[in-house]
Amino acid sequence: QVQVVESGGGLVQPGGSLRLSCAASERIFSSYVMGWYRQVPGIARELVAAIDLGGRIDYADSVKGRFTISRDNAKNTAYLQMNSLKPEDTAVYYCNTRPTLPHWGQGTQVTVSS
Repeated sequence: QVQVVESGGGLVQPGGSLRLSCAASERIFSSYVMGWYRQVPGIARELVAAIDLGGRIDYADSVKGRFTISRDNAKNTAYLQMNSLKPEDTAVYYCNTRPTLPHWGQGTQVTVSS
């Protein structure tokens, strides 16, 4: 069953920006820490950023100062604002809880390339 739907990915040049959105079911969004993860083929999925119900935030060291996670509890939606994008940010980005639930969404592809 689909619990989250990610959107907002695309192709962007290095230094550019994208904003990802994650629409989640109310049951999940009102109960869990929400996280953004990313995966490159052949490499384990990694946590990029997470935000708890009170707004406390964690970031991976590789994205600190460039990415901003936020959540709109009224809309059951989480966001990931990505600025100063680098080619190494290229990945499929997923939204899930932290710790993760078994079912993952389709993800959204982010490609950073000139």
